[in-house]
Amino acid sequence: MFERLVPKLRVNTVFDIDLEGLYAKGYRGIITDLDNTLVGAKAPLATPELVLWFEKVKSIGFKLVIVSNNNMQRVSKFATPLNIEFVHEARKPSNAPFRKAMKLMDLAPEQTIVVGDQMLTDVYGGNRLGLYTVLVLPISAADEGIGTRINRRVERIALTRLRKQGLWHEEEERK
Repeated sequence: MFERLVPKLRVNTVFDIDLEGLYAKGYRGIITDLDNTLVGAKAPLATPELVLWFEKVKSIGFKLVIVSNNNMQRVSKFATPLNIEFVHEARKPSNAPFRKAMKLMDLAPEQTIVVGDQMLTDVYGGNRLGLYTVLVLPISAADEGIGTRINRRVERIALTRLRKQGLWHEEEERK
């Protein structure tokens, strides 16, 4: 089970993802988490830098869907002005929201990337369906809810196990 918590790629932020390289490998869609992946958990709107990143994502040819465990009001307020489709109250790591996002993009698992800041929701959920998973560092831990704080504690325990099994190496540079 612990192997399913290991992402295919670890980067500091979404801005560090080699979008052109992944597109060249056949990926055509990105499912991204919202809170602490794209913006801080309390930030209502995209930063100008993030708006440019979304434009780059689309100009390369990617389809994009935000999948968040947060409520309709939070996700809609962020995604609607950007004309980005979304799945709210997703209950990740359940398979259903990932499948719904792939259906919205009309893509297969082998064409889909998942980007998120949590191993237990984003990475585990994506890996179970055979998606290409990218783990980013959380933007701000200060504003996280109780559920996420619990997940972070479980992640620390899982990381200890993964290190002991040789599946997680801190010396590996984030790309």
